[in-house]
Amino acid sequence: MTAAWYVLHSKPRKEEFLCDQLLARNLEAFCPEVRVQPANPRARKTRPYFPGYVFVQADLQDVKMSSMAWMPGATGFVAFDGAPADVPENLVHAIRRRVDEINAAGGELLQSLKAGEPVVIKDGPFAGYEAIFDARLAGADRVRVFLKLLQRRRFPLELSVGQIQHKTRHQPAAR
Repeated sequence: MTAAWYVLHSKPRKEEFLCDQLLARNLEAFCPEVRVQPANPRARKTRPYFPGYVFVQADLQDVKMSSMAWMPGATGFVAFDGAPADVPENLVHAIRRRVDEINAAGGELLQSLKAGEPVVIKDGPFAGYEAIFDARLAGADRVRVFLKLLQRRRFPLELSVGQIQHKTRHQPAAR
C-alpha cells in the first residue's frame, strides 16, 4: 500500500501542536492556516482554515493507526464505518492553493468583507476614520474604501489591506 492523506481530529486549538507532533515522527503533515487581522494587536495573526483538523500523509500498513490517533493533541481519525477516510491528493493540493490565494490577497479580512460594510482606517494620514469598504483592487494588497467627510460626502481612497480593519461595536465613533 502507498501513502495516502488522512484527516486527524485535534483537540481544541491544538492543530499546530498536533502538526508538530506528526512532523517530529517524520510524517508528512499539513495544517492550513490563513492570515487574519485581529482587533487586538497581540492576538494571533493566523488561524486554522479547518479548526479541529490536521491532514497527515501516511501508509497505514507501515505506521500504526493508533500511534497517530492517540498522540498528544489528537482525538482520532475522521472515519466512516470505523475505517479512516482517505482524502484525494488533488483535494489537498487544491486546499493548499486556496489558502495561498487567501494569504496572498491580504488574509481572511478580504474574504469576509462585503461592499458597504464599515471599516476603520488604522494606519496612515486617515488613521482612526471610519470608511465604507467598496472593493478589492487588482493589486493583491490594495482595497478601495469610501471615506465619510464633509456633509456626508464620500471620497474614494485606495489603501493597503493592512491599513483597514472591520469596525467593531467597541471602537469609538469616527472623527
